[in-house]
Amino acid sequence: MNQKLELLKAYTQAWNDHDVDVIMSMMTNDCVFYAIAGNEVAGTTHQGHEKVRVAFESAWKNFPDAAWLDGDFYMLDANHAVSTSRFKGTDLNGGKHEALMVDLFTFEGDKIAIKNAFRKNRPPVTSGE
Repeated sequence: MNQKLELLKAYTQAWNDHDVDVIMSMMTNDCVFYAIAGNEVAGTTHQGHEKVRVAFESAWKNFPDAAWLDGDFYMLDANHAVSTSRFKGTDLNGGKHEALMVDLFTFEGDKIAIKNAFRKNRPPVTSGE
């Protein structure tokens, strides 16, 4: 299980490096990403390598300085993990965002099959918040 925790740490670092190639190398070909928002009960569902890749790339398009900070990682069992972090980024209108988030992961073998993201819904912060 320590190997999977190390994978999640490297995965988060790749997010902070905005390196989608490394991120996608850690995911299964039929991976699924449940986004933080969308019309579906679980948020928008992106399935398959290409659709997930496009969805992930949109994070950096919408928040060019996006960062996931203060990460903690926990294995729930041999194939499920959770991470907590603090999302911080500036949107395309200059709004500063900062909110706590949780990601739930399901593994198949040594790769991530499902990333299910949850983030506090918070408006842009102003100085001093």
